[in-house]
Amino acid sequence: MFKLYRSAVHANSWIAYSGSTGWIMFPARENGWQDRRPVRGLDPVHLREVPLTLASNTGLLEHSDDLVAA
Repeated sequence: MFKLYRSAVHANSWIAYSGSTGWIMFPARENGWQDRRPVRGLDPVHLREVPLTLASNTGLLEHSDDLVAA
């Protein structure tokens, strides 16, 4: 299951984490999940966890459901 974060440093992106994928950043726009990329070196001071449903139009939720069903 993913956890979703916003970052003060990466204002136009979502940041997601799961144990199976690690940290991933993707654009905060419709279908942004398609342009996801791994990210490292995030400063936790700038991260705030937010409800997963806030990224409902990005494609993340559809991917998250696939992981839960597997």
